[in-house]
Amino acid sequence: GCVAFALFTIGCSLAPSMPALIGLRLLQGMAGALLVPNSLAMLETSFQGEDRGAAIGQWAGWSAVSTALGPLAGGWLVDAGSWRWVFASVAPFALGAAWLSLRHGPAGERSAVRKTARLDYLGALLATVGLAGLVGALIIGPARGFGTPLVLCAGIAGALLLLGFVAHERRLGRLNSEPLLPLRVFRSRQFTGANLMTLLVYGALNGLMFLLMPQLQDNLGYDALTAGAALLPVNAIMLTLSPVAGRVAARVGPRFPMVVGALTAAAAMALFARVQPGASYLGAVLPAAIVFGLGLACMVAPLTAAVLGAVDQREAGVASAINNAAARLAGLFAAAALPLAAGLGGMTRLEGPAFAAGYARAMWICAALCGAGALVAAFTVGRPTRRSN
Repeated sequence: GCVAFALFTIGCSLAPSMPALIGLRLLQGMAGALLVPNSLAMLETSFQGEDRGAAIGQWAGWSAVSTALGPLAGGWLVDAGSWRWVFASVAPFALGAAWLSLRHGPAGERSAVRKTARLDYLGALLATVGLAGLVGALIIGPARGFGTPLVLCAGIAGALLLLGFVAHERRLGRLNSEPLLPLRVFRSRQFTGANLMTLLVYGALNGLMFLLMPQLQDNLGYDALTAGAALLPVNAIMLTLSPVAGRVAARVGPRFPMVVGALTAAAAMALFARVQPGASYLGAVLPAAIVFGLGLACMVAPLTAAVLGAVDQREAGVASAINNAAARLAGLFAAAALPLAAGLGGMTRLEGPAFAAGYARAMWICAALCGAGALVAAFTVGRPTRRSN
């Protein structure tokens, strides 16, 4: 995964056209899909008790740091050179990660590998094309009209394909085969609730990131580097407090920190709605960023621990993959549906009073999503009770 990610990233930096760039980004995403679920599964099987919570907290904290340094470095590279350097600069890190995983990664128990397992290619095709049709319709609809044949057909076909995907996965489960999405794991109320919370809260988080950068750059006059640096306090807080939150979740259960974290994130979204033209960094952006960082630090590690703790340890990789997919789906639908819900659909200029007003509405929607996530956690998540190791 790391090597493929590096190669496709270099390809993105050399892309001759937008269709080529989009195709390479698709391949880059496929390579990235090999990384995150396996990294969490490694932590789950390598640590026990509070140490596992602290390890997940470290994972969450450093993930936040790398996520923040990306926009910061990318903003500097865009200002100083070209967008192509944003991609090219990533390749050495991916190759370094490949070397680390070969040198220090656990080899695993080869006797436990299921050599007869088959990949669910049909399920992958149904899910990918179905999501592409549904999300594509949401993105194109505001500009072309939801009643036009292309948009209507794409949306209906996407929905039908996703229904077909669920039916196909259920059939494979009944045949004791290897479905892409094993529906049996959703028998756990905690697992289902934690993933539903992921959809809600990560939809809000991705919506914030999606709209905050244009608001800072086009309406408040920040350059790309300054906008990327605006949220650095979030990552400092997460790096410091996420391991603590992971230990707390291992000791008292993940529900309390998840609820508190989601409610704190909701308050941060309300504060971000105040980031309007003329607002200062110290008076508006920084307070919102600090509250946002506290909410994430309190929530992310316990949420991840709740997902992994709700299933058998042998299914840690599957659980991690499903939760990661839920987070990515949340980002996908946030980019497609949130602007539409906030009255920004079809807008071609991300600046001016109309965008600023829509941005504020979007932040309140994000606050509501975080509040809904807190309710879901309160009623579905308890202390992890692992069935077997």
